[in-house]
This record gives sequence, C-alpha cells and structure tokens, in this order.
Amino acid sequence: MSKMIGLTGGIGAGKTMVAKIFQHLGVPVFNADDTAKQLMQTSPEIKSALIKQFGEKVYENGILQKAYLSSIVFSDAHKLALLNSIVHPITIQAAWDWAKVQTATYVIKEAALLFESNAVEGLDFVIGVTAPMPLRIQRIMQRDTCTKQDAEKRMHHQISDTIKMRLCDKVIVNDEIQLLTPQVLAIHEFILASVI
Repeated sequence: MSKMIGLTGGIGAGKTMVAKIFQHLGVPVFNADDTAKQLMQTSPEIKSALIKQFGEKVYENGILQKAYLSSIVFSDAHKLALLNSIVHPITIQAAWDWAKVQTATYVIKEAALLFESNAVEGLDFVIGVTAPMPLRIQRIMQRDTCTKQDAEKRMHHQISDTIKMRLCDKVIVNDEIQLLTPQVLAIHEFILASVI
C-alpha cells in the first residue's frame, strides 16, 4: 500500500489548490470532504442515520437538503458533533479502501477536519495549509456566496489554525505572497526522499 499523507488546513486556507499541485506531480489525491458529501447522498447507512437523528426533511425525494441540514448543525455544536460521528467513520474507511488500490509511492488524503475527526490516525505524515484570517474569510465568501458572519461561523467550528499547524509535520503558507508551487515541490521531494 502507498504511504498516506494527510493534507489539512482551515476552511478557506487553500487545501484544494495545494492538492491540485500534488495531482499535477502525479500524486493521487483523496478528497475527504467531497467523498463525505457523496456518501451522504448515496450511503444507505448514512442516509438512515441522518433521517433518524435530524428528521425526514433532511432528504427530499432522496436528495440531501444541504441548506436545511446546515441550518441545524451550524447553530448547535452537539448536533454538528452528531453529524460528524455519523459521516466521518465511513469516510475514513473509504479513504483507506481507496489507498489500498493505489500504486503511487504516496497518496494525499485532503481533509479539513483531519485532526478534529481523528482521521490522522495511521497517516505517515501531515501537511498543513495556512492563510491569514482576512484572506480566508474573503475566499469563503466568494466561493460559497455567503456573508462574513456565515464564514466566521464555519471557521469557529474548526480548531484554530495555530493549533492545527503545530500538529502538522510541514506547513505551506498560502498568503498570496509566497509562491505555492515551490513549497509543494520541496515537500514532494522531501517525502520521496524519505520513502525510498
């Protein structure tokens, strides 16, 4: 099995942009957030648990009502933890199943809540992506067409960037001043040198 490298950072830090650079280098990338969204739509186990915990309105004609679910979980930390306890274990297992069939020297598991969900267990290395708070808020507002308050509320549900970056083995700064590609290349070469 390939070495599994974690890639994490707070919402709006630029994890996906960094992941795309790794993909251009030929590194397979598992996007945990996208997989979780897909599983919430397709997994009978998750769908059943979500309906049981949050009611029939979570799905309309079999389609997840994201806005409805978000309005519930982002206003109640207990309900957010409940949602995560349903979705994260199945997503974590999906990542390991995916990694088993990869043939590259190493693979990347991109996950915003890598530490919060204990998905870091078993990883060989963790890369953090960080960016200044105002820039992250601006990115979230543009990407999700939401208000500043909504962006800040989402950020509030993640552990602080300072703590998260201390837990990482390497950190990439995505502040639109430092170039991303050289930082990614340096880490890529470091990983290749350490696994060969």
